[in-house]
Amino acid sequence: MSNLKQVFDKAAEHVKTLSSVSQDDQKYLYGRFKQAKVGDCNTGKPGILNPKERAKWEAWNSLKGMSADDAMRQYIAKVDSLAGSSFGSEVQ
Repeated sequence: MSNLKQVFDKAAEHVKTLSSVSQDDQKYLYGRFKQAKVGDCNTGKPGILNPKERAKWEAWNSLKGMSADDAMRQYIAKVDSLAGSSFGSEVQ
C-alpha cells in the first residue's frame, strides 16, 4: 500500500470525527473519495426527486478523468483545511 493511500485512509477516518462540515464541503469530499476509491462515475444520474443522491452523483461525476492520486491529494488537503490537521505533511 502506498504512503499516499495510507494517509488518505487516515484522513477519511478523521473526517468521521468532525462535527460540522458544510454541505458543499461534504459534496467536495464525497466526490473525491469516490473518485479515489472507484474511479470515474459509473452509475446513472439519480432522478430529480432524489436531490441528495443527485448532488452526490454530480460531485463525483464532475471529476471524470481525475486520477486517483490527485483525488486523494485534494481530499487530504480539504480535510487538513477543515480540521486544522496536517495529514498532507505525511505524504512522501
